[in-house]
Amino acid sequence: MKSTCKRLSTSVEFSVEFDKNDFEPARLKALERLARNIKVPGFRNGKAPANVIEQHVDPNDLASQTLDIMVRQAIPKIYDAEGLAPISIPHVDVKKYVPGEMAELTITSDIMPEVKLGDYENVKVVYDEPEITDKDVEDVLNRIAESYAEPSVVKRAAKNGDEVIIDFKGKKDGKAFDGGTAKDYHLRLGSGQFIPGFEDGIVGHEVGDKFDLDITFPKDYASAELAGAKTVFEILVKQVSEVKIPEINDDLAKKSGAFETLKELRDDIMKNLKSRAAYEADEKYKDTLLNEIISHSKTEAPETLVEEQFNGMKEDAFRNLRSHGMELEQYLEQTKQKIEDWEKNLREAARKRVIGSIVVQKLADALGIEVSEEEAAQQVVEMRAVYKNDKEALKQLETPEVATSIRNRMRVDKTMNKLVEINKPHAKKPAKKKTK
Repeated sequence: MKSTCKRLSTSVEFSVEFDKNDFEPARLKALERLARNIKVPGFRNGKAPANVIEQHVDPNDLASQTLDIMVRQAIPKIYDAEGLAPISIPHVDVKKYVPGEMAELTITSDIMPEVKLGDYENVKVVYDEPEITDKDVEDVLNRIAESYAEPSVVKRAAKNGDEVIIDFKGKKDGKAFDGGTAKDYHLRLGSGQFIPGFEDGIVGHEVGDKFDLDITFPKDYASAELAGAKTVFEILVKQVSEVKIPEINDDLAKKSGAFETLKELRDDIMKNLKSRAAYEADEKYKDTLLNEIISHSKTEAPETLVEEQFNGMKEDAFRNLRSHGMELEQYLEQTKQKIEDWEKNLREAARKRVIGSIVVQKLADALGIEVSEEEAAQQVVEMRAVYKNDKEALKQLETPEVATSIRNRMRVDKTMNKLVEINKPHAKKPAKKKTK
C-alpha cells in the first residue's frame, strides 16, 4: 500500500493505492465474514475451507467485502503515520478498482486544526476582588424577615406593603387576552410583580370594590401582541391583609437555623456571601482570562465540529423554550427575529465555542495537563454518590462516552486552574489615582 497526504487547514486528503500484495490477506478475511451467512453441504456454518466458500459466494460481494476490509485496516495506519487523528468519519472515494489487482482511492476527513497560542503566562486581565458590605448582610436579613412575615386581615383601604386577594380580567380591544385572567390571586402591593400602574391602581381600594384599570403595556414587553398595547383590567378586591414583618433580633436568628444569637446569624451570612462572591469572581476571571487568550490565538473551527455544536445548541434552545411553554415560532415573533438571523447568530456562537474548546485543548497540551485514571475514577465515585437515587444517571456513568466526557471536563478544569495560578498574581486591580 502507498499513500500520500495533502493537509489543509482543518481537513486532510489521502491518496491511497493498493497492489496485488494487499489483496490476499483481506480476501481471506472477507471469505470468513461471508461464510457466516452461507450454508455449505457437509460443513458447519463458518467451518468450510476458503476455497470451498469462494465457490458459493457472489464475486461482487467478495470484491466489495475485500476492499472494505483493506480500507478499514488502512485508515488507522495512514493517519498514525502522519501523527493525525480524524474528528469526523473518514469519507472514502474509490477512483479505480480491479479486484485482486489494484485499487486507487482518496480518503478525506476533518482533523484538529493547527493552533498558534497567544501569550498565556502574562495575560493582562484584572481580577476584581469581591467586596461584601454590612448593607449586603442587612439585605439578606431583611429577606429572611420577609419570609417570616404574617398577614392579618384588616378592614380598611389597601396600601403599599399590604397583601390583597383579587380577581382580575385583562382585555384588549374589548376581548380577554391569554394570561390576563385570574381568580383569588394573592398579590403583595409594591412588589413590582405586575407591570407599572397595576399595583398602584389597587392602592386605596377596599374589599368589595369593583373597578377598571386602564393599563398600557411597556413597549419592550416580551409578548409582541401586548407590547405597547392599551388594555383594561376589570378588578375585584376580595381581601386586604396587613403584613407584619418580624423584628430582626435573636428570635429571628433562632427561627432561621442553628443560631442562638443575631450575631451568629450575621456572621454566617457574611461567610456565605464572601464564599459565593469569591466563587463568582473566580469564574468571571476565568472566563475573561480565557477569552483574552483566545482573542490572541489563531486557529480555525472544523465545520464538522461547528455543525455538531450548532445542532446541540439548537436542541438545548428548543428544550428551554418548551420548558417555558413556548415554541420557537412564538419566541421569534416576540423577539422580532427571522429564523435565518436566529440560526446565523446561533451558528456563530457555536463556532466561537468550538474555537474556545480547541484552544483549551492546546493549552492543556502546552501546560502538560493530564488526568490520571485514579482521578477520573474518584470523580465517578463522587458523582455516583450525588446520583445514587437516579438509576438512569447511574447507568449513564458506566458508559465509555460519559467516562470520556468526565475526563475531558476534568482536564479543562485543571487547565483553567493552572492558568489562574500563573496569571492571578499579576492581575490585581490598579490603584486609584489620588485627586488633588
